[in-house]
Amino acid sequence: MIKSIKSLFLTTIVATLSACGWHLQNGALIPQELQTLTFESGDPYSEMSMAIRRQLQINTVNLVKPTQGIPVLRINKQTSDNQVASIFKRGREAEKVLTLEVEASVRLANGETYPISAKVNRTFFDNSRAALAKAAERDVIWHDMRDQAARQLITKMVSLQQQVKGK
Repeated sequence: MIKSIKSLFLTTIVATLSACGWHLQNGALIPQELQTLTFESGDPYSEMSMAIRRQLQINTVNLVKPTQGIPVLRINKQTSDNQVASIFKRGREAEKVLTLEVEASVRLANGETYPISAKVNRTFFDNSRAALAKAAERDVIWHDMRDQAARQLITKMVSLQQQVKGK
């Protein structure tokens, strides 16, 4: 009886909110000053640049060509590394720690530049008996890490804007 009442209550709330047009919106946290910006990278077609561009589009940021008075998000440096974390009895690598670091900067419309960075770590079990499957799995992990680093950069970019307003 109590479960059915809770279920009915939850269904009513969801139906009411969806009927009135209320929806979660991407980009709701992005301040107006950063809704339009320029994105720069040493390699604009790299996988990291594409991941950042994708996340900016998901957050409804309008990307424009460089113009005076428009904020700029620039990727300065990207490094990736894998370290052996453990080995099998016969001395072969068993587990690795994959690390992705991205350093970027945000130049605001007033000309001030602020550095931001993101670092993502993942562990990867490397079984040499399934080399082809593990290579594909490693590629998927790197893809996810780039997406996570891009989300971190956008979050830091937004929080940076809030810090600047506090000055």
